[in-house]
Amino acid sequence: MGTEQTVASAEVTARWRACAAATGPADRAAVEGAVRAAYRAAGLAGPAEVRWFGSPVSAAEAALELRAAGAVSVREAVRTAPWEAARRRAVERAGAAGWAPLWSLTGGELGPVTNALADRIRNAVLDRLAPEPGTEEEPGDVVEASRDRRTTVRLALLDAVRGQHDAPWFAAFETAGVLRTAPAGPSEGDGAGNAIAALAEVACGAGWWWPYEDVVLIGERPVALHRDEAGRLDRADGPALEFADGFALHAWRGMPVPADFLTGLGDVTVERIRTEENAELRRVLLEHYGYERYLADSGAEPVHRDETGVLWRIPLPDDEPVVMVEVVNSTAEPDGTFRTYWLRVPPSTRTARAGVAWTFGIPESEYHPQRET
Repeated sequence: MGTEQTVASAEVTARWRACAAATGPADRAAVEGAVRAAYRAAGLAGPAEVRWFGSPVSAAEAALELRAAGAVSVREAVRTAPWEAARRRAVERAGAAGWAPLWSLTGGELGPVTNALADRIRNAVLDRLAPEPGTEEEPGDVVEASRDRRTTVRLALLDAVRGQHDAPWFAAFETAGVLRTAPAGPSEGDGAGNAIAALAEVACGAGWWWPYEDVVLIGERPVALHRDEAGRLDRADGPALEFADGFALHAWRGMPVPADFLTGLGDVTVERIRTEENAELRRVLLEHYGYERYLADSGAEPVHRDETGVLWRIPLPDDEPVVMVEVVNSTAEPDGTFRTYWLRVPPSTRTARAGVAWTFGIPESEYHPQRET
């Protein structure tokens, strides 16, 4: 891709990134019009009824009821077929050599974060509507019924179109020139192109939706989304992802946590960290408390020191130890002080030098800096 194309793809990707992360109520009239345009492009009569829901979980519950009543999904015609046609056209337009870099700058750029969020939502809906059997031994028929229920919910989720979370593909389609900026009218002959344009408009205004022959179920976008600099769900004082009907996900730097777990983060103590039985939650507590503070408050002692820094090891019950190297920046801050950094390194690290070398991706024997920074 040339420089101009790269700049253009960055602008397109930025717009679709914003769409994927958009919150707040939809323009329902515009979304419903785009849904009906997608039906027309697929050669289908428009749905007789459109139902709106506050979140994917409430929409999925309704999808379960429709499936049980014999409703027929038209996802294949409305989304899958035009999607495959658009992808073929995009690859043809970009060329065999051009598609890979195009995808890397668009869908490849948005995909990891957006798909991870969609997977979190899907798993949370599945767990809400069909919880796994308890850890205690349960009768075989109860376990089997639970498995059947989870299979049924999974099938209902397969009927869904991901709306705003299909943004990675729309970024690629638009950059490749196979996505119009607005849905075309029924008289314009390009059915696949019309459908993709309509699907894109739905994605810009709504969350997940379920197309059936006579009825469409549409979920609103979240009312709040909190993420860290890496794009992971992250919030210490409430839901990281929240929908209008109360469905929410709680997370700390990407890791799912129970809602009540977060309420006590402000009062974390060394003892609470030591006695937390769940290893993953213990790591969250430790990270929130702060490694340097924990080292000081727990009475930890260094296990090795040399000219590169100090190696610390924090043993944790039923878990691998946290090993960190304390290093001091050789360049003074504006006020004349020297900043200390804490570098987490593999548990197998035995020397401070080996730890610092690991952060540069080289063996200890090859780490010979002329000046420490």
